[in-house]
Amino acid sequence: MNVPTVARQYLRRLSMTRRFPSLCIGLMALVMIASMTGRAAAQVGTGPLAVPLPPALRTPLDRPFKGTVKLAVRATDIDHQVFVVHETIPVEAPGDTVLLYPKWEAGSHAPTATVTELAGLTVQVDGKPADWTRDPVHMHAFHVEVPKGGRSITLDFQFLAPSSSHLLRPDMVIVPWQHVLLYPAGWYARDILVAARVVIPSGLTPYTSLAFHTGSDDALDFQPVMLDQLVDAPVYAGRYTRRIALNEVAAKPVFLDLLADKKEDLAVTDIQIRHLQVLIAQGLKTFGTEPYRHYDAIVTLSNVISPDGGGGGIEHLEEGEDNLPAAYFTDAPAQLNNLDLIAHEYVHAWNGLWRTPTDLWSPTLNWPARGSLLWVYEGQTEFWGRVLAARAGLRTRQETLDKLALDADFVANRTRRRWKDLQDSTNDAIYMAKHHVAWRSWQGREDYYSEGVLLWLDVDARLRELSHGRRSLDDFARLFFAKDAPQATRTYNFHDVCAALNMIAPDDWATFLGRHLHTHSTDEALVGLARAGWKLVYTDVPTETFRQNEAEAGVTDLDDSIGLEIDADGRVQSVQWDGPAFRAGLSPGARVTGVDGQAFSTQALLDAVRVSATKPLNVRVDANGNRRMAVISYQGGLRYPHLERIAGMPDRLSKLLDAR
Repeated sequence: MNVPTVARQYLRRLSMTRRFPSLCIGLMALVMIASMTGRAAAQVGTGPLAVPLPPALRTPLDRPFKGTVKLAVRATDIDHQVFVVHETIPVEAPGDTVLLYPKWEAGSHAPTATVTELAGLTVQVDGKPADWTRDPVHMHAFHVEVPKGGRSITLDFQFLAPSSSHLLRPDMVIVPWQHVLLYPAGWYARDILVAARVVIPSGLTPYTSLAFHTGSDDALDFQPVMLDQLVDAPVYAGRYTRRIALNEVAAKPVFLDLLADKKEDLAVTDIQIRHLQVLIAQGLKTFGTEPYRHYDAIVTLSNVISPDGGGGGIEHLEEGEDNLPAAYFTDAPAQLNNLDLIAHEYVHAWNGLWRTPTDLWSPTLNWPARGSLLWVYEGQTEFWGRVLAARAGLRTRQETLDKLALDADFVANRTRRRWKDLQDSTNDAIYMAKHHVAWRSWQGREDYYSEGVLLWLDVDARLRELSHGRRSLDDFARLFFAKDAPQATRTYNFHDVCAALNMIAPDDWATFLGRHLHTHSTDEALVGLARAGWKLVYTDVPTETFRQNEAEAGVTDLDDSIGLEIDADGRVQSVQWDGPAFRAGLSPGARVTGVDGQAFSTQALLDAVRVSATKPLNVRVDANGNRRMAVISYQGGLRYPHLERIAGMPDRLSKLLDAR
């Protein structure tokens, strides 16, 4: 009904009455209705209009780039953590030339490189100063107007490394190529040839998969390579280093390159070397032909780079960045949760670099990636890391079971599954990158790692079940990841994965995998463990693997009992969504100052949880100045995850872990 219609009907009613007050009120109401309705209608076509966006940047094309980019980097300013860059880029044609600073990083699958770290940019065209303009939409893009006859653009700028990155230190330097260059828009990265030169501090020994020779001024002059190859091979240089051969294949050698903060941390026993040599041999038996010409496992042994005792790595085709604690070799019993890092990055040479998901592959360093198959790229790689560490003897059989118990426990405690499935978690890398997640059990964060282990355990067990023990995921790996083409990368999609599995053992693999990817049931997420002949159980005694996981995180982990993780000062680090602590009103950041009438201590809290079946658990909490008492309603005692055999079920897991 429109306003005129309302007015006519109301005036008709007014003509039938002589009550003046009602007339005034009615007229006022009518005016308000008309005014409000008129304002809403008047907005259309009368307000500001959007300013059209500027023309889009050139779409990258797979075509030859004429000439060679010359890149010179000085990585010597230890005091200021500053890389100094001088670069010359050939010009193909006059007019608007766009130069890009990398944004997307393959190791994080996200736009984690930031142009805020580039500073001091000056430009010359054929030796004459020239202006540049930042693109108003794409902040990583710079426009340079090249006059007719212009032949080259010369750039000078600095990369201001964050102090937290520890890239420049007196005894160790790391050169991440994607942070120290610009490149021309309009070409695939694999079509741009780059001749790079790096100056490092005197006395440091460099390691990289790139070929180079040492020139004057402690400079490393690299053999020209395509841009995609350059950024896939960062340079590490250290004062205390050691190189160890891990295979005897002269045609495709594999080396362990160790860089330490202290010389004594380079001590590696013969048995440790032997385990890593077996790891390489087992990897080749699993995946077949090497996709690399040679491979360097570059390992930093540093409590500066790995301050929390945990490890972290980045994958590349011909090298792996493996950042581990200083005592990784000298205190091996304390490294139970780090023992498959080198294996994980090594497996990525096949799963991720030689073969990569179609929507994750990018033609340039600024092309958005999508990670719908990260449960294959990362999840299956994490699975093989567990398996190969066991097959190589890096972990004992029991230590492997204890590590898998942590994976299963992680999957069992993902309350995010109620609203967010595993498939959606593959988007986490993009929108959660560099953002803190306070409620991880509810929000989730890259759960395709640990949940991927359980998913692929189920696939392996199903293959064995269908084939009566004759086929396994090893057969899939040799088929799917076999190096059967000359190109550096071959892509795959969901259909390709299902087709390869079907060649090993026919089944409805799309439905099988879909149940894992879209389930909201914890039982379905854990079904592979049962199919492998094992189940997740809880006791009141933690495994050593669990204890070390707590120590790395700096917490006491009570997720499986009262539903929180807490540090030694009583600061709550995380809370399980809808768990006992959550229902008692605790949240991350709150501080527990008292337990059952006494001052907080880790032991007091553990004791209170231990007797919770017979005594209420009372805590004193300070949350942003709000001090109160809280009762955590819980009677289950201490609970820690373990794996236990299922009586009467075939033990397919043990067969999986046997060395080949």
